[in-house]
Amino acid sequence: MRKNIRNLFWLEGAVGAVAGVLALITPIFPDWIEFLSGWDPDQHDGSVERMIVVGLFVVAVAMFALAGFEWRRASATATT
Repeated sequence: MRKNIRNLFWLEGAVGAVAGVLALITPIFPDWIEFLSGWDPDQHDGSVERMIVVGLFVVAVAMFALAGFEWRRASATATT
């Protein structure tokens, strides 16, 4: 049987992947915010970058969890 996956699954997966990549890049290149925007909220203190890593990680986990629910919903719909 074919799974009927909605576009929401792909959106959640993409947002989760982007957030996860940014969460991994931020500790390696913490000045990416200053580089892209010129905005330096913590004057190179690093505290904002740590909060961003935590926030991006939470977003990535939440999006992957929602995508997993969507996947299981499609699996349950396909079997009935």
